[in-house]
Amino acid sequence: MEAANAGFRCIGENRVQEARQKIPLCPGHLEWHLIGHLQSNKVRVAVHYFSLIHSVDSERLLRLIESAAREEGKTLPVYLEVNVAGEASKFGLPPSEVLSVLELSQKLFNVRVVGLMTVAPAVREPEEVRPWFRALRELRDRMQSQTGMELSDLSMGMSGDFEIAVEEGATWIRLGSILFGPRIRPEVPVE
Repeated sequence: MEAANAGFRCIGENRVQEARQKIPLCPGHLEWHLIGHLQSNKVRVAVHYFSLIHSVDSERLLRLIESAAREEGKTLPVYLEVNVAGEASKFGLPPSEVLSVLELSQKLFNVRVVGLMTVAPAVREPEEVRPWFRALRELRDRMQSQTGMELSDLSMGMSGDFEIAVEEGATWIRLGSILFGPRIRPEVPVE
């Protein structure tokens, strides 16, 4: 509510179930983006509540979103999440699979890939993430050239490294802790 009252218009949420509880309590003019990992069993709820999904990490997930968006009667913009650093602990497509998922997306009607997203490795100094952000931008540029798709957006950078992300071409940055402080974990599980 405070963010909305301060003039924010886009709010990102990491968890579908938390968004499901928060969205009805907030002003209706807010645009909600899913920025966290999307499990296949939560696709229908995510498509209903969010206007953009930043974290599509497989062909299967893209197809599920297509089906749910068709049922909702909407076309949903999404980003493909790419694990440019190849970290085993992170979600995302390997860069080598991005082209095939983009080619699939061109055959779909209710989902539209508008860009790429990455989460950089945790580092001590923000400058250390520059190669990963640059790699995503360069991958996006190659994919635009190869597919003819307009992939205008890059979702990269968080509170600790957003300046570097912007310098490397980010069009969306995810600023949670710098704006809202550390995440407070619920004492009871969210249903």
